[in-house]
Amino acid sequence: MTTEPHSFPRRHARTQRFTLGAPRSFTVAPDGSRVVFLRSGSGTDRANSLWVLDVEEGGERVAADPRALLGGASEDLSPEERARRERSREGGAGIVGYATDSAVELASFALSGRLFAAELRAGTARELPAPGPVIDPRPSPDGRHVAYVARGALRVVGAEGEGDRALAEPESENVSYGLAEFIAAEEMGRSRGFWWAPESDRLLMARVDDTPVQRWWIADPAHPEREPQRVPYPAAGTGNAEVRLFVIGLDGLRTEVAWDRARYPYLAHVHWSAAGAPLLLVQARDQRSQLILAVDPDSGATRMVHADEDRTWLDLFPGVPCWSPSGQLVRIADEGGARVLAVGDRPLTGAQLHVRAVLDVSEHDVLISASAGAEAAGEPETGQVHVYRVNELGVERVSQEPGVHAAVRAGEVTVLVSATLNRPGSLAQVLRDGKPTRTVPSYAEDPGMSPRVTLTEGGARRVPCAVLMPRDYDGDTPLPVLMDPYGGPHGQRVVAAHNAHLTSQWFADQGFAVVVADGRGTPGRSPAWEKAVHHDFTLSLDDQVEALEDLAKRHPLDLSRVAIRGWSYGGWLAGLAVLRRPDVFHAGIAGAPVTDWALYDTHYTERYLGTPAEHPESYAKSSLVTADGLSSPAEPHRPLMIVHGLADDNVVVAHALRLSSALLAAGRPHEVLPLSGVTHITPQEQVAENLLLLQVDFLKRSLGMTAA
Repeated sequence: MTTEPHSFPRRHARTQRFTLGAPRSFTVAPDGSRVVFLRSGSGTDRANSLWVLDVEEGGERVAADPRALLGGASEDLSPEERARRERSREGGAGIVGYATDSAVELASFALSGRLFAAELRAGTARELPAPGPVIDPRPSPDGRHVAYVARGALRVVGAEGEGDRALAEPESENVSYGLAEFIAAEEMGRSRGFWWAPESDRLLMARVDDTPVQRWWIADPAHPEREPQRVPYPAAGTGNAEVRLFVIGLDGLRTEVAWDRARYPYLAHVHWSAAGAPLLLVQARDQRSQLILAVDPDSGATRMVHADEDRTWLDLFPGVPCWSPSGQLVRIADEGGARVLAVGDRPLTGAQLHVRAVLDVSEHDVLISASAGAEAAGEPETGQVHVYRVNELGVERVSQEPGVHAAVRAGEVTVLVSATLNRPGSLAQVLRDGKPTRTVPSYAEDPGMSPRVTLTEGGARRVPCAVLMPRDYDGDTPLPVLMDPYGGPHGQRVVAAHNAHLTSQWFADQGFAVVVADGRGTPGRSPAWEKAVHHDFTLSLDDQVEALEDLAKRHPLDLSRVAIRGWSYGGWLAGLAVLRRPDVFHAGIAGAPVTDWALYDTHYTERYLGTPAEHPESYAKSSLVTADGLSSPAEPHRPLMIVHGLADDNVVVAHALRLSSALLAAGRPHEVLPLSGVTHITPQEQVAENLLLLQVDFLKRSLGMTAA
């Protein structure tokens, strides 16, 4: 299928959803003089360079250009690096990550498996000799050494390239040092496996042994000459990797950190700062109890600092636990029906805010991101996330305009990144003492379209919703409806941000009224809202139906022609909709759907459904391939398109194939679109473009509209 060169689907794919060219990954020097960040050269350039902004003078300079450093050669990524990027959903190229010393004077990064360092004051970069392929290099806080991982070994080299040596080498092919295991990177938000001591004399180092993890084989049927990839995948109810932690000196001498790993096998978070002893957050496998432990780096002994229990599950949050500069414990907790910030023994926020992350902790305050709490929820605040300063004296909002905001701070300088409904992309402002002083330029392309979106709520549960109508629609004629949800944990789609609704708007412009609904289980409202799906994911579908029927009372929606599309959890939800509620949904597109939750990973699935052995009824009710999954009236059978990448190592293609087999056995018509060489994300430009066009064609055919 072809289209004009500058169609929205082509530009959307070529610009990676209009994110290329936008500054990202900010670091602020502690003296406030410099801001370091990544940015590619244009809205279609995938290769990020490392940049430095002079806060006082406002000038920018390139500290490291990947094309110059590689001499124009193409990148060569190791399988381990590709896996890391898949876990982080990284679709860029060039310098996709970096780390700095504590003064933000030296940065290190990997490029094509080689090790590089950049002097950030001088704006110069150099290669350091190192055996590759290099993964996750990180300078010591004093800038004298760089630690990195190569072939499962944790290594260290002097900042000038001298004295490269291995601190710990794997004992077998199943062991690695200094890397995060699959579920830590995919589900816990922990992408690293080593941490420098603030004195730069030793490190904390994770040892991962994935021998207990079952092996799956992922093949590329389009290339039968290639060997299948052997992947350790910890499916629900099966063995996890064994994770241990060591303190290791620069001389290679190590001391194991001791805690009850049998009771608390998950190493979820590590924090090591000058404010106190190293902190660990360890979780029980059922995620209903966890401990915050302080480590004695000399003996490896641990002492409990705090313990949490919850009858459903305990969530993990970015930036915590950590010490404040005065040595108080900073954490986020579900207390009194709200998600609050606690410093020491005292909650500093209440039910008005739903705290989402800790961004920075200073002597005077804590910088957090939060949305309106359940008590304050309502249409004026729907989809907004703000940045706040919090201390014993109260709460002050840093971000002012309605939208979705994030921030990075050091000292008196904050980089505030803001997305709003009335402005394309994101605006990155440098604030000093809370006042804007600089704007970091973005080279991202303008989408050339503005969503016609209404943020509202639907149904008795006040489900957050976004309703999008065609930009040229001025009449009252009811339109066919396309539900466009994610609808599950960690996937908020109803946000007050322009670019988040571009694809939905493009579908609306094809003749649909598009509805995006964030039902129970999605983040942003209250702990009870998120935890309502415990042991029953199908509540997500109930909320989609409730929101749809209520919105139809206020918007021109043709409920005789309703389709639904989604990806991943949203793909499962789309499949569930047409199979369980054909009275409401008349067609569905299930992209990379989790059709059998027993085939998804331990840390995610067991948090919500328990283990398959202990709660088989929960898995059966939420499955698309069991008798429960296919149970619905014999007629009507609604059209269903199943889309899946054959190289997906997160939601493997077995999900789609088993659903197709079950549908075939039940005599249910459906279409399967296999994507050769595609993982859980679709970075390939032509594939991403044509995938949108094929979906529109399917939807119009299925709903009796004019063919695309």
